[in-house]
Amino acid sequence: MYYGLNKVFDKIDVICQMKADGTVIPLKFRLQNEDGIYETYTVKSYKPLPKKGAHTTPDGLYICNQTDVFECRVHLMGLERTVRLYYNSKTNNTWKLAI
Repeated sequence: MYYGLNKVFDKIDVICQMKADGTVIPLKFRLQNEDGIYETYTVKSYKPLPKKGAHTTPDGLYICNQTDVFECRVHLMGLERTVRLYYNSKTNNTWKLAI
């Protein structure tokens, strides 16, 4: 479930597991805080969202079927929150994060 328009970060560093069948499992990601220091967040649970063809997400990102979207639970800013990770293997394996 999407929770409305939020902040989107481009080119996120993500540690993931690649299964033999090509399935991606996000494990951790990191962001720079306002002081320029990297903070690492562990994905507590995730759910891959179904592909819907080309469309604009409620986060304002235009995606297509080549983009994998993961709804993830993480401890972020002192709270457990749901965030969305977007992964596109066709554009240099880039990741985006919507909070």
